[in-house]
Amino acid sequence: MLRTHVLRAGAAAAGAVTAILAFAGPAFAHVTVNPKEATQGGYTKVTFRVPNEKDNANTTKVEVNLPTSTPIASVSLKPLAGWTAQTETSKLATPIKTDDGEITEAITKITWTADANAAIKPGQFQEFDVSLGPLPEADQVVFKALQTYSDGDVVRWIDEPSNGAEPEHPAPVLKLAKKGAATPAAAPVAVANTADSSDGESANGTAIGFGVGGLVLGLAGLAAGLLAYRKASRAG
Repeated sequence: MLRTHVLRAGAAAAGAVTAILAFAGPAFAHVTVNPKEATQGGYTKVTFRVPNEKDNANTTKVEVNLPTSTPIASVSLKPLAGWTAQTETSKLATPIKTDDGEITEAITKITWTADANAAIKPGQFQEFDVSLGPLPEADQVVFKALQTYSDGDVVRWIDEPSNGAEPEHPAPVLKLAKKGAATPAAAPVAVANTADSSDGESANGTAIGFGVGGLVLGLAGLAAGLLAYRKASRAG
């Protein structure tokens, strides 16, 4: 009877581990922008972090769209070894006024394409740095991103949060604070092509570790109890 209970408990624990990993897995796959907040009218460097969420395909192309409704006059890219960057400009419905005159065109799309050896492999991520400014006088800038895989699959990270709920494929969002308001410091930029280590993901991973560790210890206790029971039965 005891052995039956132990086996059932073990099966339940294994199912719980699977559920924890299945629930937490998608949280690691989001395309994000760091820092998450900047100041209206200022300049900032943002980093788009792109993890590979597939086990059997590489990420070969990343496209980030800058909204025409909140255009940014100055956009410059940091070179990244193994990746070719291209930009597209669009005519602005409302020109941007600057001290040097009006700007009628702005960059609205950035596309990074990997060479054969630089693609983002399973279990890896890459970071793409962009300098932006002056930032618009708006509450936020939404960067809709497309992630292309070597198997032809395209994941569209374009959904905006609705009613406080996070969508399945959220777009990277940069919150903008008004001038004079305090903004949080940017998180350190991690080295590319290593395990993802953003703050939210690290916390998520730590929680998973504790949960799995607790289940393992519970199984070990059950196994020890079963061995003790067997020894006692043999002695009897």
